[in-house]
Amino acid sequence: MPVRKIPKNYRNVTGIAAYSKADGPAMYESTLERDFITLLEFDPGISSFEVQPWRIDWEDGKGKPRSYTPDMLVYYKASGCKPMLCEVKYADELRTNWKEFKPKFKAAVSFAKRQGWRFKLITEKHIRTPKLANAKFLVPFVRRGALANSDTEILLTRLNSLKQTTPDLLLAAISEDPWQRAALIPALWHLIGTGKVATDLDSKLTMSSKIWSIADGQ
Repeated sequence: MPVRKIPKNYRNVTGIAAYSKADGPAMYESTLERDFITLLEFDPGISSFEVQPWRIDWEDGKGKPRSYTPDMLVYYKASGCKPMLCEVKYADELRTNWKEFKPKFKAAVSFAKRQGWRFKLITEKHIRTPKLANAKFLVPFVRRGALANSDTEILLTRLNSLKQTTPDLLLAAISEDPWQRAALIPALWHLIGTGKVATDLDSKLTMSSKIWSIADGQ
């Protein structure tokens, strides 16, 4: 659960989003944090995350008590993968205010090590990627769910026989009727978004993207 309440800010976008992997309210103080939360929610390797979960107490060079609250604590599904304590900042902000931030981050590194975690700075370089665009596109289809089990079965059965193809070619192999092909598209995006159909999500997803059967193991 968050250890501090994020105040309204008229210079930045703030808010609370509803996400199934969030332990407590998924609050954010910028669009960059909001986008990072979207990636965490979409990543199948993430089991859960907490927003502003710990307050770290430290002393500055003059011995004055200070405190610092990192943005996120991320937990992974894979055994042996250490939780990651994260600070989300724009790269320019880090460069401009590095002297101010450095002792806070040093305290966070030490705190994370004591907990058996790791600490990482997350910038737009890690967040504003093709995967984010894909996640924003696919999440509504994931939340909506498959429209019909029969559609899912038709798509997976044909894909298993083709092994590797593209959305365009898969639909063409199923039907010559353009209306039927169009009706199957939401179910296909749902399957890709839930990881039941594989593709390279680090590249922009299009109707010409390579997709393959999970059973094929490629």
